[in-house]
Amino acid sequence: MNLRQAPVLAAVFAFGAPAFAEELHIYNWSDYIAEDTIAKFETLTGIDVIYDVYDSNEVLEAKLLAGSSGYDLVVPTSDFLRRQIAGGIYMPLDKSKIPNLDNLDPEQMKRAAAYDANNDHAIIYMWGTNGIGYNPDMVRERLGEDAPVDSWDLILNPENAAKLADCGITVLDSATEVFPPLLHYLGYDPGTSNRDEIAEAAGLIEAIRPYIRYFHSSQYISDLANGEVCVSVGFSGDVFIAADRAEEAARGITVNYSIPKEGTLQWFDMMAIPADAPNPDAAHKFIDFILQPEIMADITNYVFYPNAVPDSLEFVSPEIKDNPEIYPPADVLANLFPSAMRDARTERDFTRLWTQVRTGQ
Repeated sequence: MNLRQAPVLAAVFAFGAPAFAEELHIYNWSDYIAEDTIAKFETLTGIDVIYDVYDSNEVLEAKLLAGSSGYDLVVPTSDFLRRQIAGGIYMPLDKSKIPNLDNLDPEQMKRAAAYDANNDHAIIYMWGTNGIGYNPDMVRERLGEDAPVDSWDLILNPENAAKLADCGITVLDSATEVFPPLLHYLGYDPGTSNRDEIAEAAGLIEAIRPYIRYFHSSQYISDLANGEVCVSVGFSGDVFIAADRAEEAARGITVNYSIPKEGTLQWFDMMAIPADAPNPDAAHKFIDFILQPEIMADITNYVFYPNAVPDSLEFVSPEIKDNPEIYPPADVLANLFPSAMRDARTERDFTRLWTQVRTGQ
């Protein structure tokens, strides 16, 4: 020890080491939490939150599979969650530390249990659908009053896509988000492992590839809001965020969302704790905090995604809870489907074909 350090160390031992704030490291989707949620939690608990974001399940999975991510709480989508649980990525929840579990909708939790038996490893954060965000004025100008905005045909018909190319078509950059709805559109099981059927679904995108401006899973939010693009295959809540931003900007831009009549994916984004989380106790506290009706309502009001806490509806804006594209009626819910579990070979097929689709090679 350097002797010049002795007085400093003596002072530390005399007066006690400085207290360091407890930290909670969260990794969540971009644009997916109310502006004051983290601050409210920090004020309530004294825990400092380090909050990072991603825009695809593939990015999150790569981080988790590498190990020692440093995150205490992550928000995977249900189908990725299922296979990650099988790989030992997450610790079982200590439900005794989450008394607000009782606030969750039993029917929604039953649906989510298809991905996580007994809801042992994860809790619903938000849920939603994959569909079509569009600028009705720009689409109408190119396709007329009868534009099929309620159908995947809006972009999957090459004639339509060609006419929309100049105003901008975008598609989510994820095979797992795009291929299942296309398989369902073709009349196949969206969970099929049949290579010919999957290739046919990929062919639908390849046929319109020359008319797609880009593949990205978050950029379309601002581009729809600014009128930079006119049609985006996207996540329901993201499109509604774009619509809200467009309205606030008051530049005459309108953004709508459509659940295609042929059906589409219903998914759950789930709060889960990595097995090697440095601070699982704080993660449990955050989950319990989020499950309060008013906190859930704050998030839904900001991100335009439905949550699974029925009592939150008292605090959810009427324009959201009464919107059938956000909280779909029973007949629409019946035409939604979950993402299926795929074997390793099918995952490789998805990845290979998606690379071909994106690159056009």
